[in-house]
Amino acid sequence: MGIRKFRPMTPGTRFRSVSDFEEITRDTPEKSLLRPLSKKAGRNNKGHLTVRHRGGGHKRRYRLIDFKRSKHGIPGVVSAIEYDPNRSARIALIVYADGEKRYMIHTRGLKVGASVISGPGSDVRLGNALPLQEIPLGTVVHCIELKLGRGAQVCRSAGTSAQVIAKEGKNVTIRFRNGEVRYILGTCMATVGEVGNSSHELEQKGKAGVSRWKGRRPTVRGVVMNPVDHPLGGGEAKTSGGRPPVSPWGKAEGKKTRKKHKSSNRMIVRGRKRGKATK
Repeated sequence: MGIRKFRPMTPGTRFRSVSDFEEITRDTPEKSLLRPLSKKAGRNNKGHLTVRHRGGGHKRRYRLIDFKRSKHGIPGVVSAIEYDPNRSARIALIVYADGEKRYMIHTRGLKVGASVISGPGSDVRLGNALPLQEIPLGTVVHCIELKLGRGAQVCRSAGTSAQVIAKEGKNVTIRFRNGEVRYILGTCMATVGEVGNSSHELEQKGKAGVSRWKGRRPTVRGVVMNPVDHPLGGGEAKTSGGRPPVSPWGKAEGKKTRKKHKSSNRMIVRGRKRGKATK
């Protein structure tokens, strides 16, 4: 997992860098695990634009990922490690003893030919998934469930992980990399190890076209627009607008958007509650 820099043959390649893809062992995805992925361009089911600056992007298909790791007690072998255009992490193709194939998030250090298994009573090894209450203290985990049976919800992107630091009753205390500490039900599943492709954060886009490939359209500041286009636009010189930042429709930006989920906040020991930081 290294970074490959481009020769500065053009302005766009002068600072651009990409992954060297050295861990990839297969170029074509498993056809039975592919699904069509239609482009929404930031629109809801009524066709109304709800998220700005979205559109275009390279055509891609969705890979079905087994976030629940529900094949308990059935061993599987890592058949290939593949690139997934829908996420920053790599994915591993698992062939189980009964012949079924599934994708899982690739664990750092997991090689082709390695054996993985999930379910209660599994060994604490890289790539194995088991309940949090069976994982020893200090173990690094990823793909963690927050609600039993829902599947992995946190620590799924490249290079992320969390650590098991305590067990108390039916809950297990988890510490995340951002410093947040929270309780999670001990029966929730987690995968041992850290998500692979940790060098993803070192990549540099180098040119605007890379963002367009990902479906991200340009964002223009309101203060450089005309008054007809934005409340902050206009002026005879460079100005900051003379009022708090607002959207093109005059609504204030920067407001707290996290809803007051009392049940979720109750499980947070240290971190962010109801949109504000706590000590």
